Amino acid sequence: MQPQQYSAYLFTGLTILFWGGAASAFKLALAWITPFTLLAYSCLISFLFLFALLAVQGKLGAIARLPAKEMRHALLLGLLNPFLYYIVLFKAYSLLPGQIAMSLNYGWPLVLTLLSVPILGQHLSRSQLAAVTVSFFGAIIIATKGELTSFGGLNGLGLILAAASTLIWAVFWLVNARSNQDPVAQLFLGFGAALVCIILAVPLFGGMERPPLQATLPLIYVGLFEMGLTFVLWLSALKRAKSAASIGNLIYCTPFLSLIFLRLIVGEAIHSATFIGLVLIVASLLFQEWQRAKRAA
Repeated sequence: MQPQQYSAYLFTGLTILFWGGAASAFKLALAWITPFTLLAYSCLISFLFLFALLAVQGKLGAIARLPAKEMRHALLLGLLNPFLYYIVLFKAYSLLPGQIAMSLNYGWPLVLTLLSVPILGQHLSRSQLAAVTVSFFGAIIIATKGELTSFGGLNGLGLILAAASTLIWAVFWLVNARSNQDPVAQLFLGFGAALVCIILAVPLFGGMERPPLQATLPLIYVGLFEMGLTFVLWLSALKRAKSAASIGNLIYCTPFLSLIFLRLIVGEAIHSATFIGLVLIVASLLFQEWQRAKRAA
């Protein structure tokens, strides 16, 4: 194996490991602090990490020289993600078992496929429609704990917020896909915009609480290994891989690793319906990837 490809697999493995632990970190932190506090401190940690990284790379000057239009675009994207996306996601995690919020959140490619019809003017093929149907059925199984006719005792607002997080992320992805900016620089600007929004929103959320010691480690984990460092690792993996397809499908191991961590670290009993629904969602996503690769060949 070539060194470049080996490092691509190494960075992909670290990405899967770190993102796999994110759901557990969310639940551990939210046991002590509010979703807004988690958003504020984790965004600050990620912003400082990205600032240091760009400073080491000598790219801070290039950011200052960005055209005003590109600067505004990056800052506006920051309102969507991380500010709006994570406040909705963290609130969903505070209301739902981690396994439910995490599994539903991984349905965002399903929403992306549906949004591509009205936004990009694309048409769904029969195979895409079948994949969407399977994903939707998987999400229903998860949201109802397999009962199908009720919410299985789950918080209705939490389910709505988990679904909303997939919508926000899909919209962000569609808007961001057309950007030619350096992704790390754009992420840095986005977190800067989010911090401004957080400061302005403090009165709306009843002030800012000081996290207790018990929340420190999971909060740092979220700031570094969900938002900052792991994104850079994933970009590095894609840059070093012979093809995105060679590592892209491996990322779908992440939600299953998340279930293991939620069981071992948080102590959640994993419901069989969660596993079945997640298998259906991931299988439909892999099928769509296979169909896309087949058309491109």
